[in-house]
Amino acid sequence: MTMLTRRTALASAAGLALAPLLGLPARASNQTVKVALDWTPNTNHIGLFVARDKGFYKEAGLDVEILPYTDTSAGTLVANHVADFGVIGSIGLFTQHSAGADLIGTYAIVQHETGRVVFKASRDDIKSPKDLDGKTYGGFGSAWENALLSAMIRHDGGKGEFETVTLGTSAYQALANGSVDFTLEVYTWEGVQAELEGLKQKAFRYADYGVPDEHTALLGSSRKFLDAKPDVAKTFLQATQKGYAFAIDNPDEATDLLISANKDALTNRALIRASLQALIDGHYLRTESDVVGKIDPAKMEAIGTYLFDAKILKDGDGKVLEAKPDMARYFTNEAFGG
Repeated sequence: MTMLTRRTALASAAGLALAPLLGLPARASNQTVKVALDWTPNTNHIGLFVARDKGFYKEAGLDVEILPYTDTSAGTLVANHVADFGVIGSIGLFTQHSAGADLIGTYAIVQHETGRVVFKASRDDIKSPKDLDGKTYGGFGSAWENALLSAMIRHDGGKGEFETVTLGTSAYQALANGSVDFTLEVYTWEGVQAELEGLKQKAFRYADYGVPDEHTALLGSSRKFLDAKPDVAKTFLQATQKGYAFAIDNPDEATDLLISANKDALTNRALIRASLQALIDGHYLRTESDVVGKIDPAKMEAIGTYLFDAKILKDGDGKVLEAKPDMARYFTNEAFGG
């Protein structure tokens, strides 16, 4: 997916419980499953590589191919049936599905929002989001960013007015050298890296200023694939759940497996290990109530409604949706008992 989609599109129900990890469904008879990544390999993807390289997929009769990251978003690859599954963000899922894409959420990789607004800790003039009014934001080029930031500032009593400079990943360098006043980051990656490098930052969490919590990373599939191969989909998702559960319980081995599978892209073991620990400690991969993988309907309803109210959701002709859609149609927990 794009940089922004990984952070947000870069935007728990008490009864949810972890689906039993007591083995997998019947073997899927050497079925091939193609998975598209949303970004270059990182700790959000760790369960996929663990499940593949620990043999969980093979044991379930699956030949899983993790496709190399490309500039074409994972959601687009899935919706066009080039990939069977893809890593997507909640924002990307809602916007693409609303526009008519054959895309549906099937697995919650990340259970809570990992994104945050960050600025240099030395900025005594920034104490809450309303202080961002009139300042310069280093952004990533999506409508969601401005809607998110404006809403947070207004929620705090400000006007929601600021300058935007689209910089992409160079926003972090711009923040460090003072060219911009604030940006968005994924705490479990850029935030951890900043901590390791000794950069002093302060941050505002979205949820503290009126933005619903969300699954920032999901596995999505197409209804075409789910209807054609329901048993293969269920087997793949449950084996994937086993991979993420293994990574949570065995972080050192999982770190080494991820690095070994991506030697050219991942060379900083300290960052990978610290990022995984942040995902574990923050209950991003497994909730406080031991949920791994299952999508929270309450989160999907909340963020979907928020996007609708913010007029982010548009149909295939680019027109803002006039009627609130049924948010339950955007995802499924079929692999984990509905």
